[in-house]
Amino acid sequence: MDPCPFVRVLVGNLALKIPVASKPARSGVHPSSSPCYCKIRLGGLPCQTAAVPLIPPENAFPSDQSLTLAAGFHLSGADLEKLAAKSLFAGGRPSLTVAIYTGCRGTTCGINSGRLLGRVTLPIDLKGLESRSCVFHNGWVSVGKEDYGKGVPSAQVHLTVRADPDPRFVFEFGGDPESSPQVFQVQGNMRQPVFTCKFSCRNSSDRTSRSRSLPSDPSSSRSWLSSLGSERERPAKERKGWSVTVHDLSGSPVALASMVTPFVPSPGSDRVSRSNPGAWLVLRPGDGTWKPWGRLEAWRERGGSSDGLGFRFELLPEASIDGVGVLLAESTLSTSKGGKFTIDLTGSNAAARSGSPGCSPRGSGDFGFGLYPFHNFRGFVMSSTVEGEGKKNSRPTVEVGVQQVGCTEDAAAFVALAAAMDLSMDACRLFSHKVKKEPSQQQEYSSA
Repeated sequence: MDPCPFVRVLVGNLALKIPVASKPARSGVHPSSSPCYCKIRLGGLPCQTAAVPLIPPENAFPSDQSLTLAAGFHLSGADLEKLAAKSLFAGGRPSLTVAIYTGCRGTTCGINSGRLLGRVTLPIDLKGLESRSCVFHNGWVSVGKEDYGKGVPSAQVHLTVRADPDPRFVFEFGGDPESSPQVFQVQGNMRQPVFTCKFSCRNSSDRTSRSRSLPSDPSSSRSWLSSLGSERERPAKERKGWSVTVHDLSGSPVALASMVTPFVPSPGSDRVSRSNPGAWLVLRPGDGTWKPWGRLEAWRERGGSSDGLGFRFELLPEASIDGVGVLLAESTLSTSKGGKFTIDLTGSNAAARSGSPGCSPRGSGDFGFGLYPFHNFRGFVMSSTVEGEGKKNSRPTVEVGVQQVGCTEDAAAFVALAAAMDLSMDACRLFSHKVKKEPSQQQEYSSA
């Protein structure tokens, strides 16, 4: 099957010039002494916020500066159709709006703290972008109003707006990773099975201690599953031994995600801490054995109204399990709402931080990176959906940039990584609560 069409609209190279009045103001502070930021919106897509650096009015934008990314909008074929339909109904093209603010970000009593300096609106022609790149703007544009009374011209903002085709392979799990589901490749309304997942739990002692509560009659499985949430007799002190093996349709294993560091609560707590995270190793087959490909660490972050699932993913050099890798992603997802686990190396401000001198990222100057020796990882790499904890029947959807997939094992490695990320939401659940489906019990029951 062919990949699905995607388009990335990128906004970068932001800079702001705010002229100084010819006569000094009687009071107040010049905006250049305050931070500036902008809110960027494309159609009805979620707004993105970025800092805007100030440069002296007499300076030109550095021509030799590497392109820096402020915002990126990822548009699927369905998104393109929706934006085109809305713009047709409105009698025009969809537009990109950049609102410039001076002052600090955030709100006070529900009111924005920053002061609006002005807006820049650019029409975006989406026709044919699935197959061609297009630069919509690159340079300075006036923003705000001129103050003739004080002899102050309008401020100017520099920005680059471009669109690139970014085709992706899309995969969808047929069920929770712990239910050993099929994985389908999706294109439009077509779904074709390409992989199967096999979940297992090697924690035999934990499985044995829990097996006493398993029903002997399979017909009573409903009452058994419903009892999981209320069981509080002997809460587990660690979650370990989970693994997901990805097989191709011939039954050959093509990727493996294995929990190599148990998820355990920190002393005096019921949560997995950042200082002692659990970890998965993602492996690929090679030379008759499994070879390490990546390492995913996860923990639970304390939050205000809700906690977060913290994670860090490193790409590992060959023959390295405990060695330092190349950090490709580090962020936090809401434990209640879930979100997207994303590896996106677009833009120099997304530089992976690594302690390995030989594998440090290098800026490419083209909204991307060459990661020596992983130079094929650049731009958008992958994303996968992660449901919030306690959500029933999570079915991760995985998007992988077409340039990242050269063989079946490439795609399978990202599928295994997505499974590990989804399972990490359960592994990092507070130890005073049961996971949504106790994997060790499910594995014992399914093998009975």
